[in-house]
Amino acid sequence: MTTNGDARTPRLSARVVQIGLGCLWLLDGLLQLQPKLFGPDFANNVILPSAQGQPGLLSGSVTHMAHLISVQPAVVNAVFASVQILVGIGLLLRDTVKPALALSIGWALGVWAFGEGFGMLFTGSASPLTGAPGAALLYAAVSLLVWPAARTRAPPDRRAPAAADGPLGAAGGRAVWAALWVGMGLLWLLPANRTPGSVAGAIQGAASGEPGWLSHLEMAASNLFAGRGSSTAVVTAAASMVIGLGPLVTKRSWPYLVAGMALALDYWVFGQAFGQMFTGGGTDPSTGPLVILLAVALFPNAAPPGTLAAARTARTQEVLPLPVEWAPTPASGTGVPVH
Repeated sequence: MTTNGDARTPRLSARVVQIGLGCLWLLDGLLQLQPKLFGPDFANNVILPSAQGQPGLLSGSVTHMAHLISVQPAVVNAVFASVQILVGIGLLLRDTVKPALALSIGWALGVWAFGEGFGMLFTGSASPLTGAPGAALLYAAVSLLVWPAARTRAPPDRRAPAAADGPLGAAGGRAVWAALWVGMGLLWLLPANRTPGSVAGAIQGAASGEPGWLSHLEMAASNLFAGRGSSTAVVTAAASMVIGLGPLVTKRSWPYLVAGMALALDYWVFGQAFGQMFTGGGTDPSTGPLVILLAVALFPNAAPPGTLAAARTARTQEVLPLPVEWAPTPASGTGVPVH
């Protein structure tokens, strides 16, 4: 966080978001170093499932990538891990932020295409509950929002969010937020996501291979939503639309950002099972933490105390009338008001 000399009030800046993004990339790299991923599981259980239900061209591309990885899985996995750790370290060091962000965007888009099958958006069954539109796409989006902008103008208002420091500005950040949540709302309305058993089935699927405590939590949630997939999808779609459009049409964005963080956390726990990180085969924490980090980049900062006091004084001066002085007239000696 940065501080303002006199007020000494911390500000949530783009640098804070860059550090958070770097920590997530480091986590990705460490997850990629799990022993199971140095064998055939990387190609068979991580890459190949993304080809299911895809159009022919996309399915063929993902399948071809899986076959290439399977030739030398240990070498390819080591490269994947190294790149992600390199990006993470680069983001943590101030002097290497720009090249690290550039690599973050390029690598994330490649993973989104060939590792996540474009977030399964072209399958007709992509669900925000299970991670759509894909964690890799959000890595690229957050990286773009906090790209260091050229300082050709005065620093942004200290009350502005961290995204105001980047090239898209606060307005661009809100547009990204709206696109994400409106898009997720539309995904909820897909026929595959509006069946009675859709929500319960997705949560039950997330429980597979998880440790006992998490599996029991997932199964309990699955039973709670049994037969309620249709109504849940409609309600969640409406909530997603409100969360996405709220910051665009109202002056106070924080209630919608908090609601988005809470809903993303629910998805992360129950539909994504913490990105399958406890199974020994998860390669990233999934979309939940990335949506929360995006919200942090858009969260408005509190104004320094001095700024608030000055604003209150200015408003008071606008409301109070000007003082009136009395001066005698030359003819009668009676007073007349003088402003």
